Amino acid sequence: MSGPEVTLSEEFIAQQRTRLEALRQQLLGGEENTIANQRSDEQEHGDEAEEFEDEAQGMAQDEVNQALHDVNDRRIDDIERALQKIAEGTYGYSDASGDPIPKARLEVAPEAIFTVEEQSKRDAGA
Repeated sequence: MSGPEVTLSEEFIAQQRTRLEALRQQLLGGEENTIANQRSDEQEHGDEAEEFEDEAQGMAQDEVNQALHDVNDRRIDDIERALQKIAEGTYGYSDASGDPIPKARLEVAPEAIFTVEEQSKRDAGA
């Protein structure tokens, strides 16, 4: 680990744990609602004649839903990892380098497990 130590109070970490758990539930609940809405639409309109445009719109929506699902999966994984780091006592330090993650970043993204630079590389696929 390089750089200065992270000084996060127990109160801050407890608040972050609460935020992470709420965020995880929100993301998981949102996905359940999407599936439920999709099923409801299928039941409501299942017997109606479908046109080519309807199928194309459905396919486009499926692609959007899959992309959102992928983003949510990754975010849920990061939330789970951040909760694990709280339990281990390593919350606030990067998984990649061990460098401290600034408190301001953790306030904005409590699930942050990398520094901004490392996250940018991860998002770019590097």
